[in-house]
Amino acid sequence: MGLYINKGNEAFRQARNSEYIDKSGLIAVVNKTLFTRQKLSCVTRSRRFGKSMAAEMLAAYYDHTCDSRPLFADLEIAAHPSFEQHLNKYPVIYVDMTAFTAGGEDENIVGNIQKKLIEDIAKAYPQVEYREGDHLMEYLQHISAATGEKFVMIIDEWDAVIRIYGDNRKVKDDFVNLLRRMFKDISAVDVFAGVYMTGILPIKKYKTESALNNFLEYSMVEPRSMSRYFGFTKDEVVTLAIKHGVDFDELEKWYDGYQIGDEPSMFNPNSVMQAVDIGRCRSFWSGTGTFEAVKGYINRNFDGLRDNIIAMLAGERCKVDPTSFQNDLSEIHSRDEVLTVLIHLGYLAYNWRENECYIPNREVGGEMVNAVKANRWKHVADALEQSDQLLKATLEGDAKTVARMVENAHSENTSILSYYNENSMACVLSIAYYAAHADYIFHRELPTGKGFADLVLLPRKNVAKPALVLELKCNRSAKAAISQIRKKEYTEKVAQYTGELLLVGISYNKKTKRHDCRIERCVK
Repeated sequence: MGLYINKGNEAFRQARNSEYIDKSGLIAVVNKTLFTRQKLSCVTRSRRFGKSMAAEMLAAYYDHTCDSRPLFADLEIAAHPSFEQHLNKYPVIYVDMTAFTAGGEDENIVGNIQKKLIEDIAKAYPQVEYREGDHLMEYLQHISAATGEKFVMIIDEWDAVIRIYGDNRKVKDDFVNLLRRMFKDISAVDVFAGVYMTGILPIKKYKTESALNNFLEYSMVEPRSMSRYFGFTKDEVVTLAIKHGVDFDELEKWYDGYQIGDEPSMFNPNSVMQAVDIGRCRSFWSGTGTFEAVKGYINRNFDGLRDNIIAMLAGERCKVDPTSFQNDLSEIHSRDEVLTVLIHLGYLAYNWRENECYIPNREVGGEMVNAVKANRWKHVADALEQSDQLLKATLEGDAKTVARMVENAHSENTSILSYYNENSMACVLSIAYYAAHADYIFHRELPTGKGFADLVLLPRKNVAKPALVLELKCNRSAKAAISQIRKKEYTEKVAQYTGELLLVGISYNKKTKRHDCRIERCVK
């Protein structure tokens, strides 16, 4: 067993000895590409979404120096026709690029990668002489020619060099040239049965051409046939919740919300596993190491980006064109590029049918709130900080305090918090009541008896609080807003969710900039 070649199956064995969700169907997808023109795969997804687990599983399956049949016998892949064909049949080169980047700055990092791989591979093939000065790829060619073997190569965190050495053009170019020499060369046909790279960012583009355009790419934006292997599905999380006695509704609120390809409901797998382990939900996102980068990106405010972030915190969705991003964190020049980065990092979810992005769940929403506060977006940060008190005042029927606090949340300094119409007011209120997401599900423009309620907060399961129906009026009284709620029979539609309602009318006078509020209790 080597450091980089034929590492065996111990890593995956430890995974099977732990709580394990069967994602072995991924192997069948990769098997289909072996010995074809699609045999080079680059699969990128956010941190904590199971990248390394998948890489370790593939290494255990393909490695010809071990017997992995018992590890896969009870998994989905064992029933697939390709299972026996490729099980433990190939020499496997497995490289985790973070092992080379952990030491800090090194101009010769790419040379060190080659050197260490060659040294380790040479121990596995002592009968094939390494000729001083040969490129790694040349040495692999000699081995394949002498033995007739074809390699499976697995590169974990392939983009670590590009992310960490983002400002060092030489290192980045040297690394991309290494990959190009390995996989763009026609000799790759003779050397590799298949290549699987995984990381966070898709392959870097230079202008309009990919540096490695012969790779088939699967990403958070375009997962192709791997959608269900990018995270946990709803059914998988339901099973975990039942097994561990954890409230599924809480898991859904905290970790669901990603739409990946055609999978409409995908959960962050790492967070789910940690939550079922400790028996409660909380944020595990802060340890992903990307917060500082995200904070810097959103503070650039390209093309009104700040307003988009605020709108998404309020529950809105924003249009995004992910095609302009060059897959390089050091080359970001537009709003769309920032939003695309946030999608790849997992801070935003992406609906490919509508080309829209949004904040997927409470866990990620909390980190976006932290980024807003850290960037000192004063009026928004103040509204977020005070949202607990606003909800408390509303539930207590303290209309004067509600009017004052909503007025404080309204700022002319940020356009999304400027009232152009009642829809803009609803966006402001969604921010002002942000803390209520813990206990309520928000609905904008909810269809009701004879119209639409501007903002409805319905209590979550097992939350003993009244539903809130908010009607917003510009240049009309709060009393008129309450009257409209009753006239349009909003309460009859909402009453099916709860027996107690609070009707909240809020008005805004554009001339005086003053707010008024009226709160009435309605019991079914």
